[in-house]
Amino acid sequence: MEITVRALVTMIHGMLFGAFFLLATFGLVVELSRSAFAEQPEILTRRGYAVERFYLLSMVAMGWAAVLMGAYIIYPWYRAVPPAGTIDFAIYPKYLLMSNATTKSWHTLGMEWKEHVAWIAVIVMSMVAHVYTHHRRSMQEHSQVRKAVLVFALAAFGAAGVAGLFGAMLNKYAPLNGGSTIHLMGKAE
Repeated sequence: MEITVRALVTMIHGMLFGAFFLLATFGLVVELSRSAFAEQPEILTRRGYAVERFYLLSMVAMGWAAVLMGAYIIYPWYRAVPPAGTIDFAIYPKYLLMSNATTKSWHTLGMEWKEHVAWIAVIVMSMVAHVYTHHRRSMQEHSQVRKAVLVFALAAFGAAGVAGLFGAMLNKYAPLNGGSTIHLMGKAE
């Protein structure tokens, strides 16, 4: 059993940072939805606020880790230009997708959307986390603020979901391979 370094980095990007960000965003959406129907605002203990702040900061950190890793490590590998005369595009994902009419749209639509909506999701969730931690009183006193924060969180969740879906589908049709091989089990041949 083995995996290439690029495939491992891609897994960490999507299945660790991206998936945790998506799950944490969903958790916050559920909490915001629940609190929108609360008759009285909750008063947390000092420890409760600390746990909440840790959750929000961890969520945003996972999102930024996914986006920055995707933009500055994975994306250059994805867009690598093959040498002239190359006919096997297995380690050139963009060119592999573009070489076939049935997969071309995975690049022209999928990757182009993924690049942008992932940034939108993490920027919006950073704003939501800031408002949630620094303007709690406004959220408690004004239902419009709560609703606006919920709408932004839903938009970020949707954007993160689109980025994750396109990322998974892109990796299915044009996996990012290359780099040295890591042997996980068995003998190296």
